[in-house]
Amino acid sequence: MFDYKEALKNIPHKPGVYQYWDEHNTLIYIGKAKDLRNRVSSYFVKDQQINAKTRVLISKIRNITFTIVDTEVDAWLLENSLIKKHKPKYNIDLKDDKTYPWIVIKKENYPRIYWTRNVVKDGSKYLGPYPSVSMMHTIIGVIRETYPLRTCNLALTRQNIDAGKFKVCLEYQLGNCKGPCQNYQTEEDYDRSINEIQDILNGKISNVVKELKTDIESAAMNLDFEQAHRLKRKYDLLEKYQSKSTVVNTSITDIDVFSIASEEKYAFVNYLKVMNGTIIQTQTLELKKRLDETDEELLTLAISEFRIRYNSTSREIIVPFDIELDDDKIKFTVPKLGEKKKLLDLSQKNVHFFKRDKIEQYEKLNPDVRTDRLLTQMMKDLRMNQLPRHIECFDNSNFQGKYPVSAIVVFRDGKPSKRDYRFFNVKTVEGPNDFATMEEAVFRRYRRMLDEGGVLPQLIIIDGGKGQLSSAVNSLKALGIDKQLTIIGIAKRLEELFYPGDQYPMYLDKRSETLKIIQQLRDEAHRFGITAHRKKRDKGTLATELELVPGVGRLSAEKLLKYFKSVKKIKEATVVELQEVVNLKQAQAVLSYFAPQPPEGGAEVIQITKADDY
Repeated sequence: MFDYKEALKNIPHKPGVYQYWDEHNTLIYIGKAKDLRNRVSSYFVKDQQINAKTRVLISKIRNITFTIVDTEVDAWLLENSLIKKHKPKYNIDLKDDKTYPWIVIKKENYPRIYWTRNVVKDGSKYLGPYPSVSMMHTIIGVIRETYPLRTCNLALTRQNIDAGKFKVCLEYQLGNCKGPCQNYQTEEDYDRSINEIQDILNGKISNVVKELKTDIESAAMNLDFEQAHRLKRKYDLLEKYQSKSTVVNTSITDIDVFSIASEEKYAFVNYLKVMNGTIIQTQTLELKKRLDETDEELLTLAISEFRIRYNSTSREIIVPFDIELDDDKIKFTVPKLGEKKKLLDLSQKNVHFFKRDKIEQYEKLNPDVRTDRLLTQMMKDLRMNQLPRHIECFDNSNFQGKYPVSAIVVFRDGKPSKRDYRFFNVKTVEGPNDFATMEEAVFRRYRRMLDEGGVLPQLIIIDGGKGQLSSAVNSLKALGIDKQLTIIGIAKRLEELFYPGDQYPMYLDKRSETLKIIQQLRDEAHRFGITAHRKKRDKGTLATELELVPGVGRLSAEKLLKYFKSVKKIKEATVVELQEVVNLKQAQAVLSYFAPQPPEGGAEVIQITKADDY
């Protein structure tokens, strides 16, 4: 029985196309979805909620594959091309491409723009196809409302116009045309509008909007508010406009697209087959590395495998980097811009998702795989020469220089080791000196570790900038261990990483796992240090308060605290109750001290266990 719940775990909440396969590995159904996981899961509801045909389909499903795309429109177009290519048993027959609407820019003087279902190779530019007539009409409506163009089929040659053969029509009177038929609009101005429309239809709307914004500002400065208003209306329309899908483009006739994503032991290659402007094949291949193969070697091998498997004879192959392969019949292209670059980006998006999905599966089966991968990545990112299996992070806490505490947290194999957490009561520093506090804490920590024969960490993280890092390095140098490990500082403001002796900080990708681990260590050290500091501060504040009572020393103050638990209860106690702990003279002194005037600046009481003071 097919375990659909397990399959759903690997399907993302993204637009795309899903494929159902039977026990013979035959493709039986192709569908599109705005949200792949939600759509696929809708098939596996209670039997009474689905029809008989769908129940039969579900009973035959043994595997589910999918391809993610950028938009729902892209999914629609990809579904169409794949269904026509494979003709799955449970899909309805689709209409031919000639039934889809296109927008055509006619090859003629003062080109007309209109829609058609017939693509004719007459030199005109066809943009589309569009998923529906309503969508296409919406786009044409925006164009015509933004740019006054002619809709007549007159032969507007220069000779005919100069001969005065034409008169302006009602469209000119309504403002829908600027009258090029009577030279009221120059050909250069008309062509400029056509070029802007092509940019808009190709998704290059930012340049047009930028120019419009400049024109609006210029018109306003010249006090031409009517023109500024017209331009502003055009600007608002273009801002709201959604450009057409980029999955399909008729200028791309027959190409193969490949991308690769690799790990230490595995590599993944995605393949897209584009024919007549549409994607007709897509698949991702997993390669297990045997030796230390390069991405170029692996991609070359995969290209050969895919082209043989699908009998591809495409003369152009889109790749993410240059490939040295001597074949006069094949042209390798590494696109930087345009439609081909968008296809490469789509392929890369799929291969990275596939890689992430596979790695998550491996790591669930073997957690050590994730640990090794994470530590290896940290080693590379932080320029270390050994895996950071043992990491320690320092943070200081104080209140206006009082009750200073330095905390240390320990991570082993990327996870907190709370039994190894420690905090230090600072002994040699007076006042708010964060640098000296850090220097003392680091020195005491590793002096004891060396004395007891402990194993040093591979990585030390200091919560602070260059000053705190420099102080910590001084301690390591004094102990003679500064060359045996890596130490870095992290500044909170911009998450900058500082290295000893390096003038400039290093920045990691905000999404990188290495930075997330470092942030987790920093936050955990801060939390642990604040907790220890508060306990020490509260105990010190309370003990000092009771010792102000004449005749009550530290020992008596501690007895009172232990018995009554809080200052509030001590204040409320009677002489008889106080005599249960101290003598009559001390009891009367406590009662007299608190009765006339409540003390100022009292603090709540929190008991504290003795610090690991070494």
